[in-house]
Amino acid sequence: MDTPLDLAGIGAGPFNLSVAALLHRQALAYRFFDSKASHSWHPGLMLPGAELQTSYLKDLVTPVDPTNPYSFLAYLVAKRRFYDFLNADQPAIGRREFADYLAWVADRLAGLNRLQMGSCVERVMDRDHWFELEMDVAGKSRLVRARNLCVAAGKEPYIPDCARPLLSDHCFHALETALRQPAVQGLRVAVVGGGQTGAELVLNLLDGHWGHPRRVLWISRRENYLPLDETPFTNTWFSPDYVDVFHRLSGARREEIVEAQKLASDGISTTTLKALYRRFYGLVHLEGKGDGIALLPGRELCELSRTGSYELGLYNSLEGAPEHYRADLVILCTGLQETIPHCLEPLRERFLLDGQGRLVLNRAFAADLRGAAGRQVYILGGGRYTHGIAEPQLSLAAWRAARVVNDLVGSSLYDTGQAGGIMQWSMAGEEASAVA
Repeated sequence: MDTPLDLAGIGAGPFNLSVAALLHRQALAYRFFDSKASHSWHPGLMLPGAELQTSYLKDLVTPVDPTNPYSFLAYLVAKRRFYDFLNADQPAIGRREFADYLAWVADRLAGLNRLQMGSCVERVMDRDHWFELEMDVAGKSRLVRARNLCVAAGKEPYIPDCARPLLSDHCFHALETALRQPAVQGLRVAVVGGGQTGAELVLNLLDGHWGHPRRVLWISRRENYLPLDETPFTNTWFSPDYVDVFHRLSGARREEIVEAQKLASDGISTTTLKALYRRFYGLVHLEGKGDGIALLPGRELCELSRTGSYELGLYNSLEGAPEHYRADLVILCTGLQETIPHCLEPLRERFLLDGQGRLVLNRAFAADLRGAAGRQVYILGGGRYTHGIAEPQLSLAAWRAARVVNDLVGSSLYDTGQAGGIMQWSMAGEEASAVA
């Protein structure tokens, strides 16, 4: 068994890679573990034309450490395409390029023995003075000890109850789409979900990426296909000073705000909406193929059954009436849900939870674990209701990681405040944002 690490990271997605990248100058013993054999980021969503909804400057490190060797700009230079990237003048970078950047960072960290792929953390036990990670490494059991944990194991796909018994090659979550490469030629395809993922899927279906479907049904609970709010004042919700004020609010008030701000983080980009509308216009008015698409906003999936084909029972919220449609293939673009990772189950009863069963996180993203005696379990990507809508997003990844690093080393290694912010969220906001 190894000497205890100062920090063990569970998961090697963007949030934990950010922490590892910001720790690179520190004389600490740390290592991050991921179950995948090689690094990948949502490979099932690598669809043609899929774009990032966050600026490339909000990478793993730049907002708090712009000279860090793991920045996106350093990646461009290393790949010898800095000038071509600038000349492309892209309004948003592709999801595939950002995934390649993440893999580049992961490879460099692995080369320094800071990241270990192919290592599945199955259980975490508390041994009083340290945590013990029970791991499966290439089919062999291994134990790793660590004084602190940083958990960013990702979220689980949300599957509606009515769809769970029917999951198959013809009914699956959107996260699996690019991996499955579904053959849709001549089929009726139902896309359930009116967010960015649903929009990208519909566009690719209509463009014949997997063959030409007979008909595409696009179902959304929202009253319309609504845009992501990327306007300047809305974007201030994705700033450190706002998160600090949000964290001080009551639980009930935070719940209200998160629901009201949904379209600031979960709408469809304007470029995608315009591309879709133009495509629909061409189908209906120029190609005479209007029967090949059914746009169904304001509908909630209530029932799903299969007798040969799938029968979808929808509720039309505009008319207050049930509707029924048939499809041969159902793709669920129903989002992700926060869960306590399975490996933390042995500790579950000791975590402080809110009234909805969610982890309560402090300002440094550490969970409250009774009896931990100063040891921390940092949870990244699971604090939407403690830190606001920016928490599950890439937008504040570097700032979030800096908070964790500062707390871990016990000093303000990185400046996590924001001087001179345009918005004044609280009379105490200036004082709060100055605290590292």
